Amino acid sequence: MALGVFALALVMVEITTLPDPALPWVLAAALALGAAFILLDYGFTAGFRALLVEGDGRAVAASFIVPAVAALVIVPVGSLVAGYGRFVAPIGVSLLLGAAIFGVGMQLANGCGSGALVAAGQGSRRMWVALPFFCLGGLLGSLILPAAQRLPEWGAVDLPTLLGPWWALAVMQGLLLLGALLALRGAMPERRRLLAGAVIGVLAGLLFLVSGEPWGVTMGLTLWAAQGFQALGGDLSGQGFWSVDWARQALDGRLLAGHASLSDVGVLLGALLAAAASGRLRHRTPLGGPGAAGAVLGGLLMGVGARLSFGCNVGAFLGGAASGSLHGLVWMLAVLPGCWLGIRLRPLFGLSGD
Repeated sequence: MALGVFALALVMVEITTLPDPALPWVLAAALALGAAFILLDYGFTAGFRALLVEGDGRAVAASFIVPAVAALVIVPVGSLVAGYGRFVAPIGVSLLLGAAIFGVGMQLANGCGSGALVAAGQGSRRMWVALPFFCLGGLLGSLILPAAQRLPEWGAVDLPTLLGPWWALAVMQGLLLLGALLALRGAMPERRRLLAGAVIGVLAGLLFLVSGEPWGVTMGLTLWAAQGFQALGGDLSGQGFWSVDWARQALDGRLLAGHASLSDVGVLLGALLAAAASGRLRHRTPLGGPGAAGAVLGGLLMGVGARLSFGCNVGAFLGGAASGSLHGLVWMLAVLPGCWLGIRLRPLFGLSGD
């Protein structure tokens, strides 16, 4: 607990020196998200295993409520209010391939985008191995992405642009409901998971309101690796991904000035403080050699896959679907084959195949 409070104090001191008045609010919303994941015992990764191994889609179905709730804010505000943005990305080979790669990594690392930060906050040794390689994979993915985007692509399907915000919101809610019903296949949803998903959705909407953009995890991690690479003497200025104005500004700016980077820190610290207060720290759980190897490989694959598919389960699925972009739903379908393969590789790394 003392470590978390000290780290939080350092972060607060740092952001008070920055001119963006939104930063304290971004940090507060991210802290609440990290704490909510711990206190509600909510996560994404195990739900995919339950669906693909046992045919139990209740956890995956409950995950559809997160973007459904967040969309109530993001679609209209992001479409109608100046200064707010939405996540819209093209559907193509890069998205499909990246999501599948992310699915493999998610199962080998035993965590996802949000899950890696939350578990690291809990003290998971596995995630403290996976997280730096997740960052490194994101950097590698950023270097590969320009070439991947030259692969066949069918463009973005942005419902608010096509239908207007209110019809787009209605259509997306219908699609998310259909996805949940298909995952359930007649089973009854778990009330606890539905409530937890709704709370996460509300907090994701709140983070959007104070940040100006949907919640994303992996761009912050990629930026950590990129700034670290430059601090060691590397040069990314000639790379296509980092030549775009917003990416170059993030690379040249202070680390916690970026909302994505700050929210990653906030989620991690929120999880740490909540886990310490509720007795849910996991720092004593041992991690053997095979587990460490799985964490390294899984982290790398998640980072690469997230950049190729424009995000993870948070930035691509939650952020995309909640923005009214169909790429979020396509990401959710494309991650399943990767999860299927990753589940079958898990025993090689000391993890159960169920």
